[in-house]
Amino acid sequence: MGAAIAVLAVIAVAAVWPGLLAAADPLQTDVRSALLPPSPEHLFGTDQSGRDVYSRVVHGAGRSVGIGLLATGIALAVGLVVGALAGSAPRGVDTAVMRVNDVLMAFPEFLVALVVIAVLGPGPVNIAIAVTLAAVPVYIRLARVQTQTLRVAEHVEAARILGVPRVRAFMRHVVPGVLGALSVLATIGIGSSILAAAGLSFLGLGPSEPTPEWGLMLAGGRNVLGQAWWISVFPGVAITLTVVSATVVGRILRARADGSTT
Repeated sequence: MGAAIAVLAVIAVAAVWPGLLAAADPLQTDVRSALLPPSPEHLFGTDQSGRDVYSRVVHGAGRSVGIGLLATGIALAVGLVVGALAGSAPRGVDTAVMRVNDVLMAFPEFLVALVVIAVLGPGPVNIAIAVTLAAVPVYIRLARVQTQTLRVAEHVEAARILGVPRVRAFMRHVVPGVLGALSVLATIGIGSSILAAAGLSFLGLGPSEPTPEWGLMLAGGRNVLGQAWWISVFPGVAITLTVVSATVVGRILRARADGSTT
């Protein structure tokens, strides 16, 4: 877990303060330095326009990770509200909401995101919306299950017996427990959202050139992979390390949370 946290820490610094890790301008072109292999001067080599790949990978962290964090945060909030309301609503309302949710969960998240993009059109903002809508059903289901479990917990029933208003007891004793469970899931979901956003960008549905973004960089180097492998490999490694590290941390936190409730 220590290695995963270290990787995420470096990624966080790159996302918040890229200039600290890479001083070169990620948009600066130099055709005389095009397709240079990795070297002490250009750690990750250069691309077709002579731009420094290392600098572009570092500066691309903010966009790639930012979309994943934004999508996961919104999905968590929407899932908490809808799932908690469904879990505490009358049976008919709960059934209707969950049937719609089940239909959405029947499709792969990436396919749902593609459909949303097809309706809204390409662009970084629409990618964030698409990834959010694709991830929401999982959070709704978990929030609903947690709500139904906590509503009948002993400490909640005790609060009601003591005269605590139903809404106040729900907000104080049920919502925090649901939010805690969703937060653990969100740690894993961040990796999935980053991967989905990068995949959409790879297909040309996200930011446009010359924006430094990991998925777009992968797509930019695919036609010269045999000649200049570093253009696609290094952003691909950045995506892989980020997703794997976030997933490892998330799974460990979930295991600890499950262990604390048994």
